[in-house]
Amino acid sequence: MRGGSLDFPGAERRADTRNHVLVTRTKVGDGRKYFFGYARDVSRAGVFIKTVTPRNPGEEFEIEFKLPKADFTIKCKVQVVWSRSFSEAGKKDPGMGLKFVDLDPLIQDKIDEWVQKEREAEEDE
Repeated sequence: MRGGSLDFPGAERRADTRNHVLVTRTKVGDGRKYFFGYARDVSRAGVFIKTVTPRNPGEEFEIEFKLPKADFTIKCKVQVVWSRSFSEAGKKDPGMGLKFVDLDPLIQDKIDEWVQKEREAEEDE
């Protein structure tokens, strides 16, 4: 079902404040560290990963990554909510929207704080 999506209401998908971020290394499922993709639009609810090899909607796996200039690590199970394959004619980046399944509420709050600090720093530039 690549390129599809699960039922995930748009309002819920965009309800949380998001910010762009580059994450270059993650630990996924099998424990090996490798370049996984560019993480974008991170929020307390989930993250978009830009990658040419997205997983299928409904798949679940473990993910671990650290946000730039953050003193905490995001480590939890995620579920692929939607995916978009690479297309030469496509105008949107290939990748997948991931929903955090079991992320600690304290880490969710830290993500909110991180997003706010990053937005304030962008406004000051």
